[in-house]
Amino acid sequence: MPKKLVERYLFPQVKKDLKQKMVFLGGPRQSGKTTLAKMLAENDQKRYCNWDDDGDRELLLKGLLPVDEGLIILDEIHKYRFWRRLVKGWFDKKGDVLRILVTGSARLDHYRHGGDSLQGRYHFLRLHPFSVAELGLSSVNEVKALLAFGGFPEPYLLKSEVETRRWSREFRTRIVKDEVRDLERVMDLGLIERLCIRLPDLVGSPLSINSLREDLQVSHIAVSHWLEILERLYFIFRLPPFGPPKIRAVKKECKHYHFDWTQVREPGPKFENMVACHLLKWCNYLEDTQGRGMELRYFRDVDLHEVDFVVLEDGKPTLFVECKIKDQDIGKGLLFLHERMPGIPAVQVVLDGVGDYKHVKGIRICGAHFFLNELV
Repeated sequence: MPKKLVERYLFPQVKKDLKQKMVFLGGPRQSGKTTLAKMLAENDQKRYCNWDDDGDRELLLKGLLPVDEGLIILDEIHKYRFWRRLVKGWFDKKGDVLRILVTGSARLDHYRHGGDSLQGRYHFLRLHPFSVAELGLSSVNEVKALLAFGGFPEPYLLKSEVETRRWSREFRTRIVKDEVRDLERVMDLGLIERLCIRLPDLVGSPLSINSLREDLQVSHIAVSHWLEILERLYFIFRLPPFGPPKIRAVKKECKHYHFDWTQVREPGPKFENMVACHLLKWCNYLEDTQGRGMELRYFRDVDLHEVDFVVLEDGKPTLFVECKIKDQDIGKGLLFLHERMPGIPAVQVVLDGVGDYKHVKGIRICGAHFFLNELV
């Protein structure tokens, strides 16, 4: 197996950060966190504790884990109510000789059970699934394979349409029946699963909570809460609109995307979803490893000019990105925004594109394999 499929892109950063502080490694379930962690432990099972394993959980609760020195890995420990108090005590007493890695498939910064502050004691990193740059893909067909099989290691490496569908269905079911049940006080798991099934058909357009409320016959508050839960569990992510001065941009409705883009059926929204995942991975990487203030948004105004993605740094736009399946005319929304903010680089990314050139209007048009290889 090629080395780049074994050593994930965050491996060097995790190793470096563990020398200074604790490391919290978040990201979608089955994105490779456990594999990365075990590589750091050099497959020493005594150094790895998974809260979901009965034996490991008993050792932790009895205080029998090897926490005198070296590396200790705590997987899914956020499901333990007092996990923050536990790791805070270890770090404060033995932080000079003990390296602590906490991994989880939920927003570790959200589950603060116990109220103990860990400020200044940890680095937080987010591990995303595979991407074009991480895999070193260099052709249209290779990018299309990634689009078809998704970026999660298991289905991508199997490269089977049947297994991808099976994996995707099981991924959704485990999020609802395992993660939501374990971490949230929610009774209507069936309705949340219906929401999960409905959401992929709405990718690429502003998400109307009111429409979802009517579909599910529940309250606006309930749908809003369920969407927040799905974000915390890395099932979806939402992008707010970008509203520059002097442009009548929409202000409220977010767009949403799935970390598992294979759930999206239509080719256009599916490709847009994949690019969204790549851009979010890039923004998160720059935030987590360099401390830069990155943000991903979209643009849409009241006259229906729309641009798929706007990348911001410290609140200022630095890049406009539009996605197309075929190499065709520049999107009207991209042209509209570029004309009003000509100093910001604008790119039209084309799935079937084989070239990379600048249009007479100053907008770059390039194949996806060119553009996505420039990210991470």
